[in-house]
Amino acid sequence: MTTSVPSPTHLPAPHSPVPFPAGTVLGYPRIGRRRELKKAVESFWAGRTSADELEATARDLRLATVRRLVDLGLGADDASVPGSFSFYDQVLDVVAALGAVPSRFASLTDADGRLDLPGYFTVARGAGEHAPLEMTKWFDTNYHYLVPEIGPDTPIRLVDDRVVRDFVEAKEAGVVTRPVVVGPVTFLALAKVDDTVPSAAGFRPLDRLDDVVAAYADLLRALAAAGAPWVQLDEPVLVTDSVDVPPADLAAAVEHAYRTLATDLAVGADDSAHARPAILVAAPYGGLQGRASDGAGVGTDAAPLDGLALLAGTDVDAIAVDLVKGAVPTGTAADGTVPGLATKTLVAGVVDGHNVWRADLAARLDVVGAVRGLGAGALAVGTSTSLLHVPHDVEDETFAEPGTPGAPRTALDPRLRDWLAFADQKVGEVVTLARGLTEGREAVTEELAASTAALASRETATGVVVPTVRERAAALTDADAVREPYAERAAAQQERLALPPLPTTTIGSFPQTPEIRRARAQWTKGELADADYTAAMREEIARVVALQEELGLDVLVHGEPERNDMVQYFAEHLDGFAVTANGWVQSYGSRCVRPPVLWGDVVRPEPITVGWSAYTASLTDKPVKGMLTGPVTILAWSFVRDDQPLGDTAVQVGLALRDEIADLEAAGIGIVQVDEPALRELLPLRREDQAAYLDWAVRSFRLATSGVDAATQIHTHLCYSEFGEVVDAIDGLDADVTSVEAARSRMEIVPELAAAGYHRGIGPGVYDIHSPRVPSVEEVTELLELAVKAIDPRVVWVNPDCGLKTRRYEETVPSLEHLVAAARSVRATLAP
Repeated sequence: MTTSVPSPTHLPAPHSPVPFPAGTVLGYPRIGRRRELKKAVESFWAGRTSADELEATARDLRLATVRRLVDLGLGADDASVPGSFSFYDQVLDVVAALGAVPSRFASLTDADGRLDLPGYFTVARGAGEHAPLEMTKWFDTNYHYLVPEIGPDTPIRLVDDRVVRDFVEAKEAGVVTRPVVVGPVTFLALAKVDDTVPSAAGFRPLDRLDDVVAAYADLLRALAAAGAPWVQLDEPVLVTDSVDVPPADLAAAVEHAYRTLATDLAVGADDSAHARPAILVAAPYGGLQGRASDGAGVGTDAAPLDGLALLAGTDVDAIAVDLVKGAVPTGTAADGTVPGLATKTLVAGVVDGHNVWRADLAARLDVVGAVRGLGAGALAVGTSTSLLHVPHDVEDETFAEPGTPGAPRTALDPRLRDWLAFADQKVGEVVTLARGLTEGREAVTEELAASTAALASRETATGVVVPTVRERAAALTDADAVREPYAERAAAQQERLALPPLPTTTIGSFPQTPEIRRARAQWTKGELADADYTAAMREEIARVVALQEELGLDVLVHGEPERNDMVQYFAEHLDGFAVTANGWVQSYGSRCVRPPVLWGDVVRPEPITVGWSAYTASLTDKPVKGMLTGPVTILAWSFVRDDQPLGDTAVQVGLALRDEIADLEAAGIGIVQVDEPALRELLPLRREDQAAYLDWAVRSFRLATSGVDAATQIHTHLCYSEFGEVVDAIDGLDADVTSVEAARSRMEIVPELAAAGYHRGIGPGVYDIHSPRVPSVEEVTELLELAVKAIDPRVVWVNPDCGLKTRRYEETVPSLEHLVAAARSVRATLAP
């Protein structure tokens, strides 16, 4: 067992009587090292196990996690271990804790407003007539959260003490944790108005701040009574100016919330009714200090607020800042300090919680040193974000030299072992840096040297730089990203494809049955020959083609049975990428992905999808879409190299896809879909950085798609983000058809596109595939009618929100039947 991080008792103590540990992480993966939570939750959904059995599995997983973190070097009794478990989503957990469920779920709550586990999952996923909460991306990550729906009369009070019970559970097992809860201001700033009930004119979710803060105060009292020394409240809304709340209002909300929670509920007050744990406010995913700040701690409508100065002016006990995405803050006082920070611990988030590269420990210690001048009462070391976004452990992977007989297909190049740091390795980096902070660099000399050597080996490794790739990128001109005018393309494509009004299609993937997954697993392990695997996948493709023809879809897909994941599949066929065996990361709920590791220059050695698409086209007379994942999404859903600008890497991926599209076109494929669901995801959180990002993101897509004939139709797909902010960029992609998530938001994006003058093909999703519900013909028809009223019916396509990979055929077939029936019904009402 590793020695625990030393306590920083020799440092100036903040005003809180409870010292903060010298090192911590802001959260840890909660799915389990082998996806135990995913399997247990899905077993419960399927009715194979009971709620009690699910609770037991979750308890075992929580206790295994806290014990593992202690084994890795975090303290068992100093609250350095975060309590960040969730069955599905941390924002949904707040909804459940506050009883803040929309009225349509009222029948699922008990007399006190509590949800049981089935009700909790129904709010998340929907069931029957219960449409689920909307889902969208969590800041600039690939994690999806559930959007609260708050109205003037939404019930809000503390009804569920699961956070307290989880703390007590760990404490009884010998580990004093630090409960982690989404902060009250972020919770309300991310909420949408509950439009299913009458609302007061001009109502905003933030108008319910008093009620939410009162419920949080009750939670803090309960945690204090249970013996919790610290609580972590996450307020990432403070690092962005992209939320629909004026900075001045946001600042006022923070001041009010933490006056109540930190000042009015004093730590260790004589009156136990007012006692609270010490409060750590964490602000991950970006710089806490707005670069366009007015410097006074309170923002204006025109400038982002200075979140660090704002929090320093409250009585919270510690502030965690992201020093990976964010720069070292500057002091606002004449002596370079931040007023109010002398009574607080500043947690320097210098270990990257969002990517997998080993840290330059010497440089990270320099950053910690740089924040000393801000005048904090004490310093600690932490991760920049929760480790929710990275896999568990590098040592769970197999490493073997390329071509080693008997090595699994997922074996990693041994060089990567020294370059990578997953969650467990990052905890070790925090422990090392905390020792360096409290004991001096000489105490960690060996660790610093090993880090420096690993970085040097990565920099000079073969494949990191490929001269031919760099030369091709350097030779590009603006003309390489331009196609013929859309009107000319549209005419050529209609002549070639002869599609009816409101053409129907799907996004690409069809359900991956147990048989498909079993065959892929056997093939991956070397237990199924290549020829047998290909035959099995072709058999599935033929079945899917026949099903689509029977359903009456107008444009067909091959169903993607050969693909494990829309990014990983391409990574397996491109040089410069590595894929893992156990590098699972939670995307949403029980959905887990294995992001590839992009470590070198990108090369496409040979065609990737052409054979599958050509085979599909040979089975039908209807148009078939070739299916690719776009450059931005490949980057967003991979762990990308951090040694060059992201835009340069995007160009390399775009060129590899350009070659693939050219080969698809040469094989006779007339429609190619290049999915970019992550376009909004990578949008910088500060508006002043967004134009530069959108420029290279759009250019990389256009580089990939602009080498084709006018008669070849280019589609793209975007889903589960707030796309209103990037309407101009969607238009700039210049795709012939764009399909976009719209069912849960009830066509919210369509009027925005219409208002922006978007005039090319648009397929607003009419079937929410992230819910097991089967939408009725009437429901789909209503959504489609909303679309054709908002935008020219001649450019509207009919499709689901997203791919069908995670659904079952029992849901998929009737849903698509209803989709086709609705399209035909609305089509019949259109003028010639």
